[in-house]
Amino acid sequence: MDGDFTSGFLRHQGGRQFPALVLNADYRPLSYLPLSLWTWQEAVKAAWLERVSIIAEYDEVVHSPSTEIRIPSVVVLKDYVKPARSAAFTRFNLFLRDEFSCQYCGARGDLTFDHVVPRSRGGRTTWENVVAACGPCNLKKGARTLAQTGMQLRRRPRRPSGEELRNIGRKFPPNHLHESWMDFLYWDVELEE
Repeated sequence: MDGDFTSGFLRHQGGRQFPALVLNADYRPLSYLPLSLWTWQEAVKAAWLERVSIIAEYDEVVHSPSTEIRIPSVVVLKDYVKPARSAAFTRFNLFLRDEFSCQYCGARGDLTFDHVVPRSRGGRTTWENVVAACGPCNLKKGARTLAQTGMQLRRRPRRPSGEELRNIGRKFPPNHLHESWMDFLYWDVELEE
């Protein structure tokens, strides 16, 4: 096969997607939120280049003029990728740390972020001073302190580790979970009797 072999493969099932769950060499997902997924093309290419082992497959097949392969549904990296120890300070990671809920009232959805100590009063944009807040709570607090508003935080903001964010991410599964992924996503959860 030539260098760009994926262009020769044809996908069946009229455009349906067949993502592959990507596991680290220790058989744990690289990330839970977002879930570490590759397109079927990336998974086939990595398998062809012997960078991954195929653990589970879909029933669907792709083919080139000379090769036929079942589409991988779970692949495991042959080389271990060390997870990041620290978490990047991003809006998404902040919402993830706060479990996508307002840290004043607990509301979910339509979130923004709020500086606990307002910037106008010397507050900095750091893990320890920024929380997820719904629009009404953010508007109510404005540029005032918690003492001035009588509002209270549900949890004191702090810098999470990369591992903490990965564990929180497990609480928010994606909309689509293929049955072949389940044994690898929640392998350390207590089994039912």
